[in-house]
Formats: sequence, C-alpha cells, structure tokens
Amino acid sequence: MKRKQLESYLQDVDHFSDPKIELEQYPTDPHLAASVVYTAQSGYGDIEDKCVLDLGAGCGMLTIGSVLSGAACVVSVELDSSAIQDMRGNLAEFEIDNVEVIQGDVTRLPIRYKDFNFE
Repeated sequence: MKRKQLESYLQDVDHFSDPKIELEQYPTDPHLAASVVYTAQSGYGDIEDKCVLDLGAGCGMLTIGSVLSGAACVVSVELDSSAIQDMRGNLAEFEIDNVEVIQGDVTRLPIRYKDFNFE
C-alpha cells in the first residue's frame, strides 16, 4: 500500500475521547503514523507478515496502520482504560480482528523476548 493511501485510511481513526495530560496522551497525526509504518515496511520489511508490538498504543493509530499494511498480528499495550475503549471502537470500525489488546504498564510486561524477532 502506498503511503498516501494509508494516510487516507488513517484519517478515519478517532482520537482520545478523554486525553490525560499526566499520561502524555496526544493524538498521533495520520501523516506521521502513515510515514512511520510505511518506512518500517518499505525500508526494513518490519510489518508485512510480522507480529508487531505497539507499546503505548493509545487509540490504535499505529496498530491500525500496521494491520492495514499487512501485519500478521499486532499486540497493542496501553495503560489507560478509556484509551483502550477508544482503540477497541476504532478496531471495530475498521473490522480488525487480529489485534490482542493488553492493558498494562509497558515497563512491567510479562512478554518474553522469544515471542518477537528483534533482528
């Protein structure tokens, strides 16, 4: 998928309904998200057919961008329950079902390194 097409799709991702300053929650711009995901895929081959880990996933902008770019699965970690609710709404709107959402602090996750390829 071309970057402009991905950016166009990401325009439909809803932002935080209740942003929390103390958690530094701010919306990721669709242009920035599309550029990051596109570069990760086109430059490094790190999205398509891979399992992507989105830490501090917020409303799911990068999660959704990764899925639309061919990720086999995405594990999205977010601390805030209202952001998770927003993300789940976005995932439903895009009819995405290959995302595992985990509520938790990214500094205290029980994720094993062997679950992901960090090469």
